[in-house]
Amino acid sequence: MNPSTARPWQGIAFVMAAVACFVVLDSTAKYVSATVPVMVAVWFRYVFQAVVVTVCMLPVRGRKLLATAHPRFQLLRGALLLTVSMLSFWSVSLMPVGEFTAIVMLAPLAVTLLAAVFLKERVSPLRWALVCGGFAGALLIVRPGGQLSGWVTLLPLLMVAVYAVFQILTSRLARTEDPMTMHFYTGWVGAIAMSAVVPWVWAPITDLATLARLCLVGLMGTVGHFLLILAYGRAPASTLSPYLYCQIGFAMLAGWLVFDHVPGPLEWMGVGLIAACGATAGWLSARELRNVPH
Repeated sequence: MNPSTARPWQGIAFVMAAVACFVVLDSTAKYVSATVPVMVAVWFRYVFQAVVVTVCMLPVRGRKLLATAHPRFQLLRGALLLTVSMLSFWSVSLMPVGEFTAIVMLAPLAVTLLAAVFLKERVSPLRWALVCGGFAGALLIVRPGGQLSGWVTLLPLLMVAVYAVFQILTSRLARTEDPMTMHFYTGWVGAIAMSAVVPWVWAPITDLATLARLCLVGLMGTVGHFLLILAYGRAPASTLSPYLYCQIGFAMLAGWLVFDHVPGPLEWMGVGLIAACGATAGWLSARELRNVPH
């Protein structure tokens, strides 16, 4: 990013708005899952994104919107995010929104781990300690005998692993690919794949309120990801990453207001440990970036 065009406070504002959208998405998906199959909700989310991005951007960009040097990686990225979405919707339908969000926020720490193992990037002892601390926080949330138990606890952890791979692939593609092109392909890969599945799990939507909630799921997913694109166009990731952890606070508030759920003491400790380790890792990235000579 060109420092002369950086607008960090705008970027921070867009990130805060984006994570608020994601909390509304997760809360609405949890509410809707009581009456609508999870796969139908996922289908709505992707069809909404695909149609809206196409209608809004194709007249402006024309064929340039479709131009990509890496079509196979675009397909892979779409498939990875679709997998993340399915695991996310299943997880949030079975567990509290706040604890689910806290576990999801392990993803940046998981990216550090994968970068060290597969990309051979150097990771400082302090960063390793933060990764271990974050995963210790997750264990407090999903521990045997806690409020969560059984195979349900594996879903968000598997989602974190897939999402970390998605993030690494996204960072590679973002060097050469247009963000809106990536957004376009992501929507259509998910929409087409889920359109092949949804006839087998379709359930009639009998009221307008449920339809409106499904549309809200699609809207929040589309707007949230678009706001993230705007945010990263105005400030570097190292500046924005600590503010992503506001999503945990928003999710805890939503869980209390909408579902009357309050975590237990050990769950609070786990949530706090994940947030502290993740935010510290983001602060370290920002400090390291400032110390790099330009």
